[in-house]
Amino acid sequence: MEEQQKSVKLGEIIQEFGLEILHTAPDYENVPLRALDINRPGLPLTGFFEHFDTERLLLIGLTENTYLEGLPPDRRRDSFDRLLAYPVPALILTRGLNPFPECMEMAEKHNRTVLRSTLQTSEFMSTLISSLYNHLAPEITRSGVMLEVHGEGVLIQGESGVGKSEVAIELLKRGHRLVADDAVEIKETSHHTLLATAPALIRGYMELRGIGVIDIVRLLGMGAIKLNQEIDLVINLEPWDDKAVYDRFGLESHFTEILGVKVPSTTIPVKPGRNLASIVEVAAMNNRNRKMGHNAAQELTERMDKLFQEQMEGGAN
Repeated sequence: MEEQQKSVKLGEIIQEFGLEILHTAPDYENVPLRALDINRPGLPLTGFFEHFDTERLLLIGLTENTYLEGLPPDRRRDSFDRLLAYPVPALILTRGLNPFPECMEMAEKHNRTVLRSTLQTSEFMSTLISSLYNHLAPEITRSGVMLEVHGEGVLIQGESGVGKSEVAIELLKRGHRLVADDAVEIKETSHHTLLATAPALIRGYMELRGIGVIDIVRLLGMGAIKLNQEIDLVINLEPWDDKAVYDRFGLESHFTEILGVKVPSTTIPVKPGRNLASIVEVAAMNNRNRKMGHNAAQELTERMDKLFQEQMEGGAN
């Protein structure tokens, strides 16, 4: 499925941060925000507007305020006139700073929204960028089952009917937790990791062929579900093919790319008699082991190479 173009309304940000409204543009609450970053307009206030992004929120803190205090009123008016002539979504003052009269005059002239926060500039800036990223980050929906297994986020994928939900229900009975079944919403976070969740409509439900839709909370309790989880491992289930050559040592690392983020992945062939739930548990624990710097396949290979080398040297003597 294609990545969704997202936006968040200015009114939501105002409510989320409890911003004080000093001046409003027409229909300000519905102004869409699409930029993941913000502008601290130090250079634009001096008249330099090259690469100025008009979709970003403007943020004036102590540094900009101190510079503006040193300007004569007519130059300050010109600075705000040039700045607010651009169709910016809003201008935000931090640290509870009082707006300059020239700022409010130009906000009224150009119909721009002016807001205020009592937070320190750096604190407000980092929190706002993080919030914008959560609202606007790239998002995609994938078919599969998402679970937390031994603390690892495992996305199970495969063709319809291969047994994804059956594996999931066995894992849930063993005490692991369900994040999403069938449709998995995936979002890139500000830390360049992938966060998975379920669409609100189907959260907590699963479909089992022959049984139908089941309510996991009613059957297994609230402890059997989790609202969201980072994706640490992708497991691809596929029907067993006698002609295929499957990896028996695990020396090579495989990855699946989602939204530009590479996630470790493995393919598990499915055939009667294989305990897939146990295999998924081991895959999750092994993935965590590798993140901690331990690679069993590599260690065994090194031991075999060392033994072979010792035997060769012994034979030469």
